[in-house]
Amino acid sequence: MAISAWLALWLRGTETAFHLTDILSLYALGGLLAWPPSLFAARFSAHARPVETRFAAFLLCLVAGTVGTTACLFAFDYRMFYAQWHADTGTRTWLFQFLFTSLAALYQFLVLGVRLYLPLGIVALVAASLWLARSDVRQRR
Repeated sequence: MAISAWLALWLRGTETAFHLTDILSLYALGGLLAWPPSLFAARFSAHARPVETRFAAFLLCLVAGTVGTTACLFAFDYRMFYAQWHADTGTRTWLFQFLFTSLAALYQFLVLGVRLYLPLGIVALVAASLWLARSDVRQRR
């Protein structure tokens, strides 16, 4: 996913304009942390199903897990930056600030960050889903 983000930034000509190392680390860590739970969820939901259903389950779980995990990591980083201006921890005001800052970060990632998965990230997820769907069927034979 980090390579996909780098390629998307490079194709847009903006790979040097931002904190490239931070962005690539975020996408790499998001993909790495998303892999085990996404794989578990896909195997659980597609157990003993036809190859087409297994492919769809793997693709759905890998996409949702990768985007969701990376978005949460982005929201944590976003929240840490804005926490310096928030109220004391545990107060009602702090709770609202925490909630709305996190929701704003998730929205911002979905609008601006998901496009860094294109064009290479989606190809990698489709290829991995196809490979996993077929390899799980072969293991059962």
